Amino acid sequence: MSQASSDRTILIIGASRGLGHAMAAEFLHKGWRVVGTVRGGHTRTPLHDLADAHAGRVEIEVLDICEPDQLASLNRRLRRRVFDILFVNAGTTNRDPTQTIGEVSAEEFMHIMLTNALSPMRVVETLESLVSPDGIIGIMSSGQGSIANNENGQRELYRGSKAALNMFMRSFAARHAGSSRAMALMAPGWVRTALGGPEARLEIEESIPSLVNVLLSMRGTPGLQYLDYRGRTVPW
Repeated sequence: MSQASSDRTILIIGASRGLGHAMAAEFLHKGWRVVGTVRGGHTRTPLHDLADAHAGRVEIEVLDICEPDQLASLNRRLRRRVFDILFVNAGTTNRDPTQTIGEVSAEEFMHIMLTNALSPMRVVETLESLVSPDGIIGIMSSGQGSIANNENGQRELYRGSKAALNMFMRSFAARHAGSSRAMALMAPGWVRTALGGPEARLEIEESIPSLVNVLLSMRGTPGLQYLDYRGRTVPW
């Protein structure tokens, strides 16, 4: 990717608020163009404010990643585009994250696994053809998706969904072993967002600018890496 920053474009899936919105803002700060998705077309989000503040450099698309028809429609709308980076930011947790896996209802299990594991990979599988041959495909994972680091339990359904996401992405990378693209599973740390909660250790400003720099540093390095926001390898 040798072109000027102003010619580079990232497609961020899930950019309406929180970490995705912060990533959009950071890429704009670096001179990139941003195409970001929001759920529902009639609610104003912080991404709309970014679009107003950066005229002509932000495009907003509508996508609920759990709706395959919407994903197919987005792919049709963007099929002639080429993106330097595709980044999928999606994550939710069950209403009571203290529940053990044996206490979780089947309904919540299916919802969390659909949102955190299956749907992000459907996005990657569907949109990967839009990424330039030397581009980057990234997904927001979590350090809690590390099996090796799980010594305390807790947040069991969330942990399991992120571990599943990591495994699915490893399978994707194995099937694309000859690709020149960099691929990343990113762990942003415990950040104060609607998902992370008010007790989280990090402000968004402590995580996302560093995470973006780590992501950009992967350009030209084919293959999959599981990294935290400081660029440290997270054990699988």
